[in-house]
Amino acid sequence: MDIQIYAIHVVPFVIIVYFAFVLFLHPPKAVILASLAGGLVMAVINALADLLAYYASWWHYTASGLILQLPLPFYLTPMLIYGGVAYMLVWRFGGTGQAQGLHLSTQPPLVPTQVGRGEGRGRWLALAFLVGVPLIGFGRDLLDAEVTHSSYLVWDSTLAGPIDFVLWLAMFYAGYAVFRVMLRNQPARQSAYPVSGEKSNG
Repeated sequence: MDIQIYAIHVVPFVIIVYFAFVLFLHPPKAVILASLAGGLVMAVINALADLLAYYASWWHYTASGLILQLPLPFYLTPMLIYGGVAYMLVWRFGGTGQAQGLHLSTQPPLVPTQVGRGEGRGRWLALAFLVGVPLIGFGRDLLDAEVTHSSYLVWDSTLAGPIDFVLWLAMFYAGYAVFRVMLRNQPARQSAYPVSGEKSNG
């Protein structure tokens, strides 16, 4: 079945990509957990919206092996990539993920700040991720459903496009809000990876 094939061939790749970014960015544990929580919120909103869209005849999926008309393995991508990786990149380039001696702040700003090295470029990169990720997600859906017809997503209504656009904004920023709240409740911690060439004690 289509869903089983996706789970076997695509899901492992998505997981590998997420952990590759974790290894590359070296975030503290609090950031990893917050990125997963934010991504999970994004995926849950995505699934609930897809279920509502099916019964409202806005859009549906044609893949075989659906559960409650939902392609459950598909939601790992918004959870880990559009959510988890994107939130870590915003944290990294928004200033609070920049090196401050051996200490890294775990609290991302609402709007990227100018703290840390490469402050100007990093700030704009973080802002680009905040604005660009939901636009890329919507653009992917639009391309697949209306242009290439290369995915299992079928738009059934003229309202599908506008609703999908609002959905991407809502689920991405809802996940980001959870990401920020979780980090706000965490004290600043030392990174597990030294960033100035020094060896960590112990």
